Amino acid sequence: MQHSLIEKIDAILPQTQCGKCGFPGCRPYAVAIAEGRADINQCPPGDVEGIHKLAELLGVEPKPLNTAHGFPKPRMVAQIDEHLCIGCTFCIRSCPVDAIVGAAKQMHTVIATECTGCELCVDPCPMDCIHMIPINDKLSNEANKKAANVARSRYQFRLQRLARDKQTHRQSIKHKNNVQSESTVVTAELRKQTIVQTAIKRALAARKSHQQALSNEPHELN
Repeated sequence: MQHSLIEKIDAILPQTQCGKCGFPGCRPYAVAIAEGRADINQCPPGDVEGIHKLAELLGVEPKPLNTAHGFPKPRMVAQIDEHLCIGCTFCIRSCPVDAIVGAAKQMHTVIATECTGCELCVDPCPMDCIHMIPINDKLSNEANKKAANVARSRYQFRLQRLARDKQTHRQSIKHKNNVQSESTVVTAELRKQTIVQTAIKRALAARKSHQQALSNEPHELN
């Protein structure tokens, strides 16, 4: 039952994945609302309309937006001043829907149609070359729903990608440690064998020297 409720709450949220609600994305916020750990008025992008929809779903009274989490803003997309971009990748790593493309030390650019306007890429930029540009065109309810679904899918795909990358990195570290461990064992074994062989040669040399000394001693005649 709770899973179904989470899905319904998540369907109402705007899917900007901005974190202004105090949670790392719309889905975690939906979970927190369903579990009673968050209120329905913590989403600035959802604004009054979103609050009323959540109140209706949950059977509670609507309440004003909690502006401690921010204020509603017009739809915006991020834009990178490509002449100033140094290719640091900070913005790429901060985008919750992978809407920024580029590579290290290469110019980055925003896929405007995928940008949710979350603003999470602005502060990490050391060159202050990312600006939020308002979008004047107003989307229909159907278009808004479609955009939200796309953003939700991209957000979930990014989480899965990061989990895979983390697992791959963990396996790589484990493999490296195993190789180093095996190398250490082999090195230790070789060192041990070298010490043993050296000791054997030293003992054989001492025995040979002793035997030669005995053979050189004069024999007493009976």
